Amino acid sequence: MRKGTGGVRAIALVGPGGSGKTTLLEALASVANGSERQGGLGDTTPEAKARGQSVELNLAAFEFMGERYALIDAPGSVEFACDGDAALAAVDLALLVIDPDPAKAALLQPFLKQIEALGVPHAIFVNKIDQARGNIQDLIAALQPVSRLPLVARQIPISRGEHVAGFVDLALERGFIYRPGKPSEQVAIPEDLATVEADARFHMLEQLADYDDELMEQLLTDAVPDRDAVFADIVRETGEGLIAPVFFGSAQNGFGLRRLLKALRHDTPEPDAAATRLGAGAPCAYVFKTSHAGQAGKLAYARVLGGKLADGAELTRAGGDKVRASGLFLLHGATTKKVSEAAAGEIVAIGRLENATPGELLSSDGKQRRPHLSPPSRLPVYALSIAAREQKDDVRLSTAIAKLVEEDRGLALVHDAQTREVLLKGQGEGHLRAALDRLKRRYGLDVAALRPKTPYRETIRKGVTVRGRHKKQTGGHGQFGDVVLEIRPLARGEGFSFTDRITGGVVPKQWIPAVEQGVRDALELGPLGFPVIDVGVVLTDGSYHAVDSSEFAFRAAGRLAMHEGLPKCEPVLLEPIEKLTIFAPSTATSRINSAVSARRGQILGFDNREDWPGWDRIEVFLPHAERADLIVELRSVTQGLATYEAQYDHMAELTGRLADEVTRAAKAA
Repeated sequence: MRKGTGGVRAIALVGPGGSGKTTLLEALASVANGSERQGGLGDTTPEAKARGQSVELNLAAFEFMGERYALIDAPGSVEFACDGDAALAAVDLALLVIDPDPAKAALLQPFLKQIEALGVPHAIFVNKIDQARGNIQDLIAALQPVSRLPLVARQIPISRGEHVAGFVDLALERGFIYRPGKPSEQVAIPEDLATVEADARFHMLEQLADYDDELMEQLLTDAVPDRDAVFADIVRETGEGLIAPVFFGSAQNGFGLRRLLKALRHDTPEPDAAATRLGAGAPCAYVFKTSHAGQAGKLAYARVLGGKLADGAELTRAGGDKVRASGLFLLHGATTKKVSEAAAGEIVAIGRLENATPGELLSSDGKQRRPHLSPPSRLPVYALSIAAREQKDDVRLSTAIAKLVEEDRGLALVHDAQTREVLLKGQGEGHLRAALDRLKRRYGLDVAALRPKTPYRETIRKGVTVRGRHKKQTGGHGQFGDVVLEIRPLARGEGFSFTDRITGGVVPKQWIPAVEQGVRDALELGPLGFPVIDVGVVLTDGSYHAVDSSEFAFRAAGRLAMHEGLPKCEPVLLEPIEKLTIFAPSTATSRINSAVSARRGQILGFDNREDWPGWDRIEVFLPHAERADLIVELRSVTQGLATYEAQYDHMAELTGRLADEVTRAAKAA
């Protein structure tokens, strides 16, 4: 029998959206507490309710057979996955939840990759087994290629007709029949399953024996392994990240949950393992999320590791500065409970840690510690241009958005100097819309959110020589500046150059910089309505007046010469072209290529994605103007899996109907 150490063990529920993680969270808590289904544990915010899915972490705590557990339900959508990234590194076990449909096996791959990279022990729970139409072996066969670890089936189903009515526990060698709302009924293994059960159990033992020479010897000599030794192997190999056990049941109907809880009780490692993995060599609080709680200040959600943490304890950040835990709160759904201290392994909210950030270790022994693991960085793939609807709200908006970005690592706020816009960037359209809804609910701010502008530019195709003369008589000192400029195109990417060939002082040396500034002024808005690039200008001649010439006059003359000359240089519109690296399942590559081509993109090539069986890496050139909602289309053809990385590559000429539409819109604006 397992002996508890008093530490609270943390289990993360992860997996694709719609697999039933939040339902499982509530079901496990209700079964453990021997109560009816507990509401209010998951998806309680208006943003989650409006979307019918988790948009942030759900937290719960319960006791089972005398031991305490903390559950973290991580969002399943890739758009909201950032909220769980830091938390996953700190749990003792990750339970990956998936539908019983083999066709959806690929949906688990991104989650498996992340868990495997963190080195977190994990198991798989096949939910909704009562809706399964295939067999569990087909599902495991579909899942195995996406898992680095061997998937070890702990159970096989007992079927009645087309439906799964119960299961055989291969380690216990016992049968169980589901009873809605009640513990499963133990039964003898059905005769028609005896051979299947024997084969499945032997296969399970073979998988365990790959990491146990003694068990392998027993199998080779047809000796009967000791049951306790089999359980010990399962516990050790799961904890060491050598295997991933597979269970099944139904969270909605309560099928198989007690057996799952008992398995988790035995198989989940103690908190010390997570503390070692993170590098918490002394009592520490590992922060995995922050939240601004109004009058209560900033809360840091953290896991206590390495020992107890007392309210009021002084904590040391990695940079050496000290902070104080001003309030400790246990978390269960939307409810909190203030405590004087938290046990090792406990998940708590710590009050007024204004500078805490997800992914950092706060040490209570005065030493500076950095975690061995860092949350992954997710590049934004969608953006909106935002602005307060009323100018008086500009300052409030800036403060509120900064708080949202601080809480959500998937968001980024960017001031685009080229388009003079404030861009809110994130992991998808739904992610940004949820953030704006939260902004309105919390801070009463309604913002205008528009598609970002494309930073078009223009250039010229031929050169001209032009004179610019600024002459104005005002009664006293007048204004006079006269210049002759040669304007010529430069190679793409050369930018701007200005030189002079003035002889005889026809333009005094002290005013030549003013001419250059006037030229630069004119390039800010060309004849097509956009900044002009890749232009060379040479000041060749001019004249001045001893009294009326000035810096201002020569700046105006340079600007006038450019305004007159640029339209004669055959101006042409340029659009930014970006290089995208798209990551997606190979089954969707042809559809992605079609989508890119339909957006005027150029396919550069594709290859297998390294260490991702069944995935491709697709390199493309795509106009910036075509990327705004690309992620929406990519995810629609990949069951929400695709993502990409983008960077500016070059400018390319845009002509014809599209160019006419762009210039008309610019002039109208």
